[in-house]
Amino acid sequence: MISISAKYWLPEIYVSIYIRRFNFNDAINSVVFNLECLMLKGKKILLGITGSIAAYKAILLVRLLVKEGAEVKVIMTSSSKDFVSPLTLSTLSGNKVLTDLFEEDSWANHVMLGRWADVMVIAPLSCNTLAKMANGFCDNLLQAVYLSATCPVVVAPAMDEDMWKHPATKDNIKKISSFGNKVIPVESGDLASGLQGEGRMAEPETILKYIRDFFFESKRLAGKKALVTAGPTYEAIDPVRFIGNHSSGKMGVAIAEELAAQGAKVTLVLGPSSMSANHGIKTIRVSSAEEMYNSCKPLMATSDIMVMAAAVADYAPESVAKDKIKKKDEDLKLHLVKTKDILKEAGEGKKKKQILVGFALETDNEKKNALKKLKEKNADMIVLNSTRDEGAGFGKDTNKITIFDRHSNEYNFEMKSKREVAKDIVNTIINYGNA
Repeated sequence: MISISAKYWLPEIYVSIYIRRFNFNDAINSVVFNLECLMLKGKKILLGITGSIAAYKAILLVRLLVKEGAEVKVIMTSSSKDFVSPLTLSTLSGNKVLTDLFEEDSWANHVMLGRWADVMVIAPLSCNTLAKMANGFCDNLLQAVYLSATCPVVVAPAMDEDMWKHPATKDNIKKISSFGNKVIPVESGDLASGLQGEGRMAEPETILKYIRDFFFESKRLAGKKALVTAGPTYEAIDPVRFIGNHSSGKMGVAIAEELAAQGAKVTLVLGPSSMSANHGIKTIRVSSAEEMYNSCKPLMATSDIMVMAAAVADYAPESVAKDKIKKKDEDLKLHLVKTKDILKEAGEGKKKKQILVGFALETDNEKKNALKKLKEKNADMIVLNSTRDEGAGFGKDTNKITIFDRHSNEYNFEMKSKREVAKDIVNTIINYGNA
C-alpha cells in the first residue's frame, strides 16, 4: 500500500493528483485482465455461418470475438437464416450481415471481403458447404468469398455422427485440409438427432482459443528440422503379393502436422497409405522398409527431432519372385530376412541435442517391453500403445498412449482423437527439449 500526493502546473490548468492506498497486485491483475480481453484487438475476422442447428452458437462466438476487440463481419447462407436471425448477428457485430451476392442495386464485393480479413472462420460448417468447398462450387456469397479469399481459412464442422463418419465426408475433410484450410476437431455429445456421438461443433470458447492461438501462439519449434515416419511398409513376395500390416499412417501424419504447426520444418516419410499431410509438409512416399531406410538415412544427421511412428516390417522375403507365383498343390515356403532397424540406426548416430522418439505397439508386458526398447534403441522417448485398449491402435481415429523418457519419467494420457494425441506427444517433446 502507498499514498502519493502531487500537483502539476499545466498551461492555464491546475491539476491535482491524489492517489491513496494503491494496491499494486490489484493493478497488475487489472492490466492482465484487460490485455486478455483485448487479445484480438484490431484483428479482422470474417465469420461464415451455414445451415446447421449449431448456428445458434455463432451468436456467442460473435460476442466473444467482439469482446476481445476483433472487428467481425458475418456472411450467412440462406439456409442458416432458418436457425439464427441476421438482425441478432448484425446487432452484436456492429456490421451489416451479408447473405447474397446481389442485394437490390448493390453488389457484395466478395474479392475484397476475402482480402479484408485476417482470417476467415466458417462455423458451423455443414456437410453441404463442406462438399461445395471440397469441389469448388460457387453458388452463393459464402462460397464466392471462400474461393477468392487470400487469408487463412478455419472451419468448425457440425453434423450428425453418421454423416460425419461417411466416407464422402471424410474424403471432403481430407481435400479441404490438403488445400491448407485448418479444421477444428468435432466434439462428442448430444446431437440434434437425439443420438449421442461425434459430430458436434466445437464450443465457441474452443473456437475462440483456436483463433487466439492462430494469432498469438509462439512457434516453439521455429527453426527446427523434424523427420517423421508414418504408415506401414509392404514387403513384396511377387509383383502382386506382399507382407504388410494394418497401420493407416493417421498417427504419424497427425504428429507431422502438429510439429509443422509449432513452426518446425517437417519431412514426412510415408509408407503406402491413403493419408496425406497438409500443404507445406514435404512428403516422401515409399513402399518397403528398404525404401524407408534409404529415405531417412540422409536426413538423420540434420534433423533436430526424429519421430519414428511408422510400423516398419521387421522381416522381408529374402528374394522377390519376378512373376506372380502360381498356386500349387504343395505348401509355399518363404525365407524371411531381417530388415534394417531405422530406429536403432538413428539412435546409434544420435547427437547430443537431437531428440529421438520411437513407438511401441505391444500385446503383453507392455511397460517392460517399451522400457527395453527405449534403452536398446538409445531413444529419448518411447510412445506406448497397447492392443488391449479398445479404440487404440491401427486404423482407429482415437488412441491411448503412455510416454516413457530416458530420465525415468512416465506420462499417461487418456483416450483421445489422434490429433489431440499428436499435440500431447509434441508438447512432451518440447518440454523434454527445454528441460
